[in-house]
Amino acid sequence: MKKILLLSGLTALAVACATNPLTGRKSLQLVSNAEILPSSFQQYQEVLASSKIITGTEQAKEVQTVGQRIAAAADTYYQTIGKASVLNGYEWQFVLIDDSKTVNAWCMPGGKVAVYSGIMPVCKDANGLAVVLGHEISHALAGHGAEKISRTYAAEMGGQLLGGMINNAALQQTVQQYYPVASGITLLRYDRKQETDADITGLYLMAMAGYDPREAPKFWERMIESTEGSSTPEFLSTHPDPQNRIAALNAALPKALEYYNASKYRTGAPAAIPSTTAGSTITTTNNATTNNNTTKSATTQQSSTNKSYVY
Repeated sequence: MKKILLLSGLTALAVACATNPLTGRKSLQLVSNAEILPSSFQQYQEVLASSKIITGTEQAKEVQTVGQRIAAAADTYYQTIGKASVLNGYEWQFVLIDDSKTVNAWCMPGGKVAVYSGIMPVCKDANGLAVVLGHEISHALAGHGAEKISRTYAAEMGGQLLGGMINNAALQQTVQQYYPVASGITLLRYDRKQETDADITGLYLMAMAGYDPREAPKFWERMIESTEGSSTPEFLSTHPDPQNRIAALNAALPKALEYYNASKYRTGAPAAIPSTTAGSTITTTNNATTNNNTTKSATTQQSSTNKSYVY
């Protein structure tokens, strides 16, 4: 009997494993969108209510334009591979928060995105902003929030879980631990494997949306420069080492450039792909050019003094 229960529990865990189609990374997903999105959406609204939201400016419009284009590219990709159901319940929303001292951006489960004005000078232009938004959107698409909640729940309920018994009340309590109602913003801190997964996924998504992936390493070089003379950025405690991050992005560029060249949004001549590329051929259903991704943000570089780096 014990063997049967153990087998059923292990089967449940296997079924609950999800795979990121762009990177192949597998993750534990015990919590569904239906369970996590209501709390996520409610907390997002609380953040908006307690923050100064910038609207009508060129930067605010750029955040919406770049975000919506990457989200649209992601939607198309998931439809193309027959996994459109993964995005059921998503409600994409992109806002710019007025806080010049915070170099940060985040995306809550279900597609609720916030960008702080402090990161815009580091972004420099639409391509740089696409690096940030592609990364944050990827956390949501890959279910990194649900993965972290699932890990916590599995650890706390290990015995019952392996017995094949899923305690829905306990699972909901775990969800509330990360997205508590009426308690202010409580953002997940992803581990380094998740951050790397989001980096590479975001690189591919920005390329699909017609933003030049060759700008991603340059963004991180600017991020490193912007932290010089300031306290150690919080993102370094959980994110990959910046230089390792840049190296990983450069290694993924050949495949990203294939997505970029196939993008219906790309303008100008196709990008040259390094001869070392080993990626598979990328296909597209529409090669028409519809947008220009070279719009510049009207921003100036700000001092890193007294800034909060949490991206």
